[in-house]
Amino acid sequence: MSSARIAADCRGMNFWRADQSVRDLLRLRMPGDLLTHLEPHFGHLGELCGSRLDELAEVADKHPPVLHPRDRTGRDEDWIEYHPAYREMERIAFGEFGLHAMSHRSGVLGWPEPIPALGKYAFQYLFVQAEFGLMCPVSLTDTAAYVVRCHGSEALRAYLLPRMLSQDLSELWRGAQFMTETSGGSDVGALETTAERLGTDDSGLDCWRLSGDKWFCSHADAEVALVLARPCGAGPGSKGLALYAMPRWLPDGSRNGYRIVRLKNKLGTRSMASGEIRIDGAIAYLVGDERRGLAQMLDQVNLSRLSHGVRAAGMMRRCLNEALAVARSRRAFGRPLIEHPLLRRQLMKIMLPAEQALSTVLYAAQVMERAERGDVTARAVLRILTPLVKLRACRDNLAVASNALEVRGGNGYIEDWVNARLLRDGQLGTVWEGTSNVNALDVVVRAAGREHAHEALAGALHEMIAHPRLPETLRSELRGLVDRATIAVGKAAADPGREEHCRTVAGALYHVTSAVLLAHEGADLGATSGDARRLLLAWLVLAHRLRRPDPFGAADDDRLAKATNLLLACAPVPLTQATEVIA
Repeated sequence: MSSARIAADCRGMNFWRADQSVRDLLRLRMPGDLLTHLEPHFGHLGELCGSRLDELAEVADKHPPVLHPRDRTGRDEDWIEYHPAYREMERIAFGEFGLHAMSHRSGVLGWPEPIPALGKYAFQYLFVQAEFGLMCPVSLTDTAAYVVRCHGSEALRAYLLPRMLSQDLSELWRGAQFMTETSGGSDVGALETTAERLGTDDSGLDCWRLSGDKWFCSHADAEVALVLARPCGAGPGSKGLALYAMPRWLPDGSRNGYRIVRLKNKLGTRSMASGEIRIDGAIAYLVGDERRGLAQMLDQVNLSRLSHGVRAAGMMRRCLNEALAVARSRRAFGRPLIEHPLLRRQLMKIMLPAEQALSTVLYAAQVMERAERGDVTARAVLRILTPLVKLRACRDNLAVASNALEVRGGNGYIEDWVNARLLRDGQLGTVWEGTSNVNALDVVVRAAGREHAHEALAGALHEMIAHPRLPETLRSELRGLVDRATIAVGKAAADPGREEHCRTVAGALYHVTSAVLLAHEGADLGATSGDARRLLLAWLVLAHRLRRPDPFGAADDDRLAKATNLLLACAPVPLTQATEVIA
């Protein structure tokens, strides 16, 4: 059998150079001097993702970590053995690129200041196109450092941050978050781990002793973990929880008082160790206000949620690239796959959610930068965008991965190809940091109902709709949809009896938001670079996500075929041509 008959994949591709969308959007949203500085690094990571990193990820997935409960002398010095491929990926992520440290300190990749969120998330977006599992420890280290930096005492910051932000792997303290227990996952107030205060040590650290069991701990052997526990005498529920930083090693070099009981046998993210932790009198240091433990922990949760949206966007891009590689290289029934109408339709079902997610997460990253500078409106917009992205992009990732696997056919189901791993790993985004139901409730009940963040988002979207280059018919439809989505979310937030509608209205709000972003970007890029393809994508969001089709009728609108042809050609589309198609 000739191997030439097997459809191509993306091995050897530079994921940065192959992705015109992310390059265009960063050019729109990132300061020019920063983009000029980072572009060679993006290019280098894009090359690694399509070659060496992709190879390492495949090996690490097939050789998951192994827990050794004792050392050779019988001591309970549990340790986790990783395959060398995983250790090499750590060197690339933590050491070479400093993905965990770049938004916290200067000097990473030669930039004289901390790199803004937009840059950090662009690197994450590229990295996960090759390896998803390691991004969990990277993100946990990044977000744990953020919590310590924002809420920790001066003594705690001095003790932890130099270690957590090091790019020297022999000195690095990687982070984790140990929160879930058998008594409570999303129901955090049911946690049973206890904390007893010991006093302040010579370095000014507020020391406590923790006891309890944590049920699902990703990155189980991290050097420092953020842990929620209930101080002795504190009240019930989530208000009685405090936040602690629990190191794996004590200052004298001895092991702290907790053990990794076992590792989880997971569906996906097999390269990374998740386990169960038994805490038996471990020393930990109070983080921030003892009465605001959960609120402080939620800073990490929300950052992780946005990171999950970024990861979903990156994985969908890999799925799209894989599907296009198959469609362009394989022939069936006498012609290339990409010429078959049903296959073209399936490719669009992959492309559209991938582009929606990319636009939304990069916009959220830019909003985060404004929020961190004290912009109150941006803070409100970010508050609702974060669970919105986590909810919808992660769910779309599952359908996209399934469709891309199907495009490859039987080989897609075989572990020799990346599609099976993309499908397995993609499921994680719907359960980590809150399930889809939890995030939908956060969007509607809390962000909208309690903080009216949907109104701030609507205001921002209306400003974008005012772009002078938008076709008037599209502008009018988008304006009406923003108003309808805002009213629908408000009604659901005001009526506890409408909880079952939260996912529906939250999903509609996401689609409206992404349509406005795509339209605004398409108008901008059409005017500045002569490529308005994103305008076509915005119109397709309306056609496929927000209008009710006749389930028994054929889609006889020839504009759909024209838009599909232009988008799959992967060539620039002038603004006038895009406008003619959708007008």
